[in-house]
Amino acid sequence: MTAQAVSLLKKTPLNQAHKDNAAKMVDFFGWELPLYFESILKEHESVRTRCGIFDVSHMGRLKIEGPSALELLQKINTNDIAALKPGQALYSHMPNESGGIIDDLIVSCLDPEHYYAVVNASRIDADKEWIEKNNDHGVVITDQSPETAMIAVQGPVAEEILFRHLKFKEAKSLPRFGVTQAEILNCQALISRTGYTGEDGFEIVVSSQEATSLWSALISGGATACGLAARDTLRLEAGLLLYGQDMNEETSSLEANCAWLVKFGQDFIGKNALLSQKTRGLTRRLCGVKLMDKGVPRHGNEVFLGESQAGVLTSATFSPTLKTGIGLAYLPASVKAGQELFVLVHGRKIPAQAAPIQFYKGKIHA
Repeated sequence: MTAQAVSLLKKTPLNQAHKDNAAKMVDFFGWELPLYFESILKEHESVRTRCGIFDVSHMGRLKIEGPSALELLQKINTNDIAALKPGQALYSHMPNESGGIIDDLIVSCLDPEHYYAVVNASRIDADKEWIEKNNDHGVVITDQSPETAMIAVQGPVAEEILFRHLKFKEAKSLPRFGVTQAEILNCQALISRTGYTGEDGFEIVVSSQEATSLWSALISGGATACGLAARDTLRLEAGLLLYGQDMNEETSSLEANCAWLVKFGQDFIGKNALLSQKTRGLTRRLCGVKLMDKGVPRHGNEVFLGESQAGVLTSATFSPTLKTGIGLAYLPASVKAGQELFVLVHGRKIPAQAAPIQFYKGKIHA
């Protein structure tokens, strides 16, 4: 990147801390973020075996408040927001009228009139516009992203680091997808037991001014600083989708293998389109692809079923944990796990198999 290009990039409150730690910085959807610090493989292994931390401050953080907040969220989500009790969060899709995915997000309920949504960095403006378009009852939507930072603490030792070194006493009792407001390092934080790696972990939101001290305390407690590259290999192994690659407004939750997120018992925008698609039957579905020979698959590689191209890899990498190439692709809905495929890598058709989307399963806290 040129100096001028770098100067135009958005920066998180931890930007200087990353540079001081010799991070390799890259442009990620208009944000200057660390790709890696010392080693992608080391960072990946740290999360799988100990604890890694990620700067995810580029993600959008929207506060949604008012007597009709639940009504609005129920209207624009496929999942059942009404099922949330204060102190609980859930994962959902936000569909358009045709059932396409505007974004995937995590919605937290702090109290009956106060919700918090974490959305993708590349979709903050589009999401806000869509939510406001459907805001018929004076719900107040506040973008807290500019004044806050968000750090993901992931791995089997994450709980111990937060409990022992950061004195967060609820670390051991907070359930999976639990959320709480607590004091940590003498500052107010919003802490949820969520993450994007397939391991146990937490995501912590603090004010921008307090981000660097929290980051430093986590490293002092034994966590490894990790970048976008490890985050990508970790999430793909765990079968977690990336918006913009694995799903977008042209794909539906059903096609993206996320039918479990669609609660047809409630009314939401796009419900009729999804019901129609379900009734007709899917023609394609997102599927896991696992190489059976040496090779490093990449986004955009063609996938073949016999002699015919059946799709392209939407995400792909060499799995550090499984020691083989893995990826995701929209393939004919008739394709079953174990079915023989081929992936075209550098002009060579490499034998592969259709597989479940989740290639690796970590020890997630109940």
